[in-house]
Amino acid sequence: MELLTMSAVVSAVETVTSDALSGATGEFGRRMSEALSGLVRRSLRRDADGGTALPDGPQERRELAERLFQEAARDPAFARDLELWLRDSAAVGGAGGPRGATARPRLLPPGTAVFTDREHVLADVRDLADGLGEEALGHPGIVVLIGPGGIGKTATAVHCARLLAERFPDGQLHADLRGAAAATAVAPSDVLARFLAVLGVPAGRISGDEQRLLDLYRDLTAERRLLVLLDNAHSAAQVAPLLTAAPRSLVMVTSRYRLPELVRDHGARVIRLGPLPPEDSLRLLARLVGPDRVAEGREHAEAVAGRCAGLPLTLCATGARAAGREHLSWERILRDFTEAEAGDGGGDGEREEGAMHSGPDDTAAFRATDLSYRELGAPAARLYRLLGLRPWPDISVGAAAAAAGDGDEAAARALLEELAAAHLVEETGEERYRYHDVIRRHAEQRAALTDGPQESARATGRIVRWYLREAAAADSAVLPGRWRLGPAYAERGLPRSEAAATGLDWLLRERENLAEAVRAADDHGFDDLVWQLCEALWGLHLKCGFHRQWAETHQRGVAAARRCAEAFGDPRAEGRMRVQLAFALKGLGRYEEAERQLARAAESDRRAGHHRGEATALEVLGLLRLDQWRYEEAESRFAEARHRLGLIAQEQDGAADVPRALAILAHHSGRALRLGRRTDEATTQLLNALALFTELPAPDPYNEARVKMSLGETFLDAGDPGAARTPLREASAAMAADGAPMQQAECARLLARCAMELSEPRAEAEHLRTARALYARTGNDALVARIDERLRGLGAS
Repeated sequence: MELLTMSAVVSAVETVTSDALSGATGEFGRRMSEALSGLVRRSLRRDADGGTALPDGPQERRELAERLFQEAARDPAFARDLELWLRDSAAVGGAGGPRGATARPRLLPPGTAVFTDREHVLADVRDLADGLGEEALGHPGIVVLIGPGGIGKTATAVHCARLLAERFPDGQLHADLRGAAAATAVAPSDVLARFLAVLGVPAGRISGDEQRLLDLYRDLTAERRLLVLLDNAHSAAQVAPLLTAAPRSLVMVTSRYRLPELVRDHGARVIRLGPLPPEDSLRLLARLVGPDRVAEGREHAEAVAGRCAGLPLTLCATGARAAGREHLSWERILRDFTEAEAGDGGGDGEREEGAMHSGPDDTAAFRATDLSYRELGAPAARLYRLLGLRPWPDISVGAAAAAAGDGDEAAARALLEELAAAHLVEETGEERYRYHDVIRRHAEQRAALTDGPQESARATGRIVRWYLREAAAADSAVLPGRWRLGPAYAERGLPRSEAAATGLDWLLRERENLAEAVRAADDHGFDDLVWQLCEALWGLHLKCGFHRQWAETHQRGVAAARRCAEAFGDPRAEGRMRVQLAFALKGLGRYEEAERQLARAAESDRRAGHHRGEATALEVLGLLRLDQWRYEEAESRFAEARHRLGLIAQEQDGAADVPRALAILAHHSGRALRLGRRTDEATTQLLNALALFTELPAPDPYNEARVKMSLGETFLDAGDPGAARTPLREASAAMAADGAPMQQAECARLLARCAMELSEPRAEAEHLRTARALYARTGNDALVARIDERLRGLGAS
């Protein structure tokens, strides 16, 4: 019993129970939690489920682990089963799991062909890279490039990172932390989740708990040589969780804030970027417009470069303007600067406290931007202003067409290209654009002067409604069978087929923009759009998590839904928003808050007379009780939900969804009965669920297959592996057809268990090989290793 030590039991109990409620480890983690609850009941030698609630907190978890360890010392059969559980649970925790991810990401953005100067920065960074790992102090090299907006921090960091990339063979990571202001700064947990995904961690391993994400990230990167570029940081607190612990890695940070904590706590080397010197400013202009053009009017070109104050952003905008007009002279450009200085267009808008500025010269960026803006055609200038009203993470052609108001994507595409040619937006990918934050502030100011608050609000509303239509279509593709609220879902034929076809991929690509759309709608008082956007995000968050963002958007959704109800809006929306917020809170480990939201959801739906919504709140509370091992309470909540569904008359809201909802509740009840060791009742309930699914007018093969998996497990619990085989085989085929590899893998594992209990080693090995291939495909190396160990034991490796 080599694994059966007290420390191993404590560690496994801690990992499995802390992840159980958040759903961080998906189907397999849930099964490990349920198996643990069975061991606990056996250790207590009781049939009822009282006293077996999921432990809450470190002390209760340690006491539970001690009880299991003591029982193993008394009972060899229990010790064998506990060790088997320990081996399987290693796939939930860290043992062998995270380090198995082998992806080598290459996330650095493209550099610029006109990059100029900054040789001293490259020398300093190269010097730091040369010394990495020499002292093996357990921390990476950290360099922080600081300076005001427009000084070229990002371009410099990308240039250095690309030149040094070959020194970091395990990959290069990049994230725009959007830290120009606190309101736009990205949460570290979101960046960690993205980094873990591109490093090869399966989605089921990526939890909503920032500390667990941090532990996984540091474990995964501890022995790698990575280059991590964290662009546009707002604070040291935002950066610290993204630092690796690898002494041979390099972290580059850019910020307009000084971030002294990174020096104090992590030994970072700070490099302050100043303006380009005159000769390099002129050299950059020459690279943009050609050396002959500069040589022809050198005296005035030098003066123009001086008016740009050594800011690369300003020089690029000015150079793009000159390059686009062959006969525009440097003398004319110089007069334009002089006239702008005499006018009122030089302010740089509001500044966040603590940000670095270059003094009087930072107005040069606004003046150069304004000169480029004035040369735009009227449609491009209008689009420039309207897209700059919000800090959209990036801008698609579809969103731009919505802002313009005509929905003409071909016209929007041409206008975006005009803005990119003028260096007013940057192309970040295929038909994706973004503003530099300095330029966006200029666009926002111009919109306030030119368009006014009403047209600005209308334009923002058009963009938000576009996101809502597209998100509703995508969500319909992700979860086609679920019940929904909101007029957006009544327009299923309106959104482009592209959004519906790409489904989850589209939602993931637009996730940050959708969160900004929620904030924009909330800021403008578009309450009906706020909660409908949240509803359309349900499929994304249910499948992928991002719990902090989920909670932030849905807290707005709850408040907006309440205001709508008070103003004769949809009274059902508040309950719906609270149920979805409860899921987010559960994923963050805030279980008491989740319960309160579910109770208030049920109360809200009761007031609204919305039996379907109240039944959902009760169902979710029952699922929470299942996760907490409180099986009798779970069954009571499911029974209450069934009662509420029975109150829905044929013509009432939600009636069409009742048959499917009853089938799902029957499955939940069957699971609760099985886990509560009421096997005969569980079998009856699961067979009833199966009959209800087969009678549905619209088939639901995925959920029907899940019932068959539960039925197979129940037969196994009852000691009848022969009976378990038929539903498990049918479930496996259905999961394969539905494209659900993790569930198919679990079916194969259960079939292997049937074969083991029937003493059929050849069949067991066959099913294990099937499971192994599926786990390997989904990146779960720990389970692959566990299966390989069993295959060797069977002599079938």
